[in-house]
Amino acid sequence: MSSTMISEVTTVIPAPRLFKAAIIDWHNLAPKVAADKVVSAETIEGDGGIGSVRQLNFGPAMPFSFEQRLLEFEDVENCEIKSSVVAGGGLGVFFNTATYHIKIEPSGTGSLARMVLTFTPVPGTNSAEHEKLIKGAFFGVMKGCEAFLLTNPDAYN
Repeated sequence: MSSTMISEVTTVIPAPRLFKAAIIDWHNLAPKVAADKVVSAETIEGDGGIGSVRQLNFGPAMPFSFEQRLLEFEDVENCEIKSSVVAGGGLGVFFNTATYHIKIEPSGTGSLARMVLTFTPVPGTNSAEHEKLIKGAFFGVMKGCEAFLLTNPDAYN
């Protein structure tokens, strides 16, 4: 049986700009704005587009050293991305399958970043703690990007 977790973060940054910074250029910006959560990130298979595998190397705030995600869908115009965990992270520990769907939508003069995690929990595990960590990491990266973009008004325009 699958479960769903939703996390939302409101920012003052317009959706296209936040998407460029937090999603498209995630491998460069995340380690700068949330170093306790993401130490480095890189594409390890493919050209970075759909079908590529991206690896996040986590910092001390996270319980796992890395996670690899297969990029399944990307729509830059609509600020939307979907990826599935293929190795590391909570795979086999907290969940047997996991898919992240992130969409950043306009909200007033800023944006609403929404992450929907659909997962199949490992039987007998309590996923509440892992869900709390995932929500905290998403919040930290989005708010870190927001702070970076506010102090760097010419970046990602």
